[in-house]
Amino acid sequence: MTHFGVTLSQFIMEEQRRFPEATGNFTLLLNDIAVSCKMIAAAVQKGQLANILGATDNENCQGETQQILDVIANDLFIKNNAKRGHVAAMASEEMDDVYEIPKGSPRGSYLLIFDPLDGSSNIEINGPIGTIFSILKTDKENPTEADFLKEGVEQVCAGYCLYGSATMMVLTIGFGTHGFTLDPAIGEFILTHPNMTIPKETAEYAINHSNRNLWEPPMRDYVEACDLGKEGPRKKKYTMRWVGAMVMDIHRLIQRGGIFAYPMDSSLTEKGGRLRLMYEANPMALLVEQAGGIASTGYERILNLDPQHLHQRVPVIMGSTEDMTIILDNHKSYAKETGKEFTHKCEQYQ
Repeated sequence: MTHFGVTLSQFIMEEQRRFPEATGNFTLLLNDIAVSCKMIAAAVQKGQLANILGATDNENCQGETQQILDVIANDLFIKNNAKRGHVAAMASEEMDDVYEIPKGSPRGSYLLIFDPLDGSSNIEINGPIGTIFSILKTDKENPTEADFLKEGVEQVCAGYCLYGSATMMVLTIGFGTHGFTLDPAIGEFILTHPNMTIPKETAEYAINHSNRNLWEPPMRDYVEACDLGKEGPRKKKYTMRWVGAMVMDIHRLIQRGGIFAYPMDSSLTEKGGRLRLMYEANPMALLVEQAGGIASTGYERILNLDPQHLHQRVPVIMGSTEDMTIILDNHKSYAKETGKEFTHKCEQYQ
């Protein structure tokens, strides 16, 4: 396929030719997601001009104060997908329970999972934010929470939309990771970054360094070795990057290589981790692996985790294979010393 000028819809239709049984509903669903992201991008660009910055008086199901844009983004996703006939149900990080399709509305064969606005803390400072989404198949007409609780390997699509200096959508349907840039002149996402590949080596890591005293030894040992620079075991100078929005940190990782980590620390033990498995870890893990990287909790491959509930939290460490191998080896040794279970297995790390 010649990539210049290929729209998102054209790309998906070409990809669906891999599946002779395809009906076209998947393409239509992605179009609905793209429309939602375009609308969110427009709202983000208006910002305070439209008086939509700042916090609400409400908390979401995570116990976090909702921003006005959080609510707007969530409502736009529901509005553009609930009655289109392509999804059977939806789940959002901003909602306690599964969103059921209204009675009388057509239903499709897909489950849509989304974090409508990742990086809300960046809104007030005009920092990068984004949307993360994941799609699963279902044969249920009225799905319940249990139908969403599938391993990440069962995702048929995962992606994110980054609202930065340009609006970009990055997605995978299981055959590589591809980037599309919104052309505001025509209102279409255009394929600009086909077959994105994470460099195997890195000299960058993205982590909240203020938590270092709370990390487990495997992660602390890795970062301390990086910080020693050319005199340390890595024999090169590392740079730390941390935006505070997973979408932006992962986007940089996919394009330039690196490590993104929100590892387990002693303040997160009861919660199980910081990031949400269904809304953040699983979709990003699929994108990273399809781009040639590794995604892990430190002890388990993220895509093989068995979800227990919609809002489950997990540790997340993902990135370039060379440094991820070092991090996983650290965890494997620590697990052996402490009796912890280490089960991470994937093609990149054995």
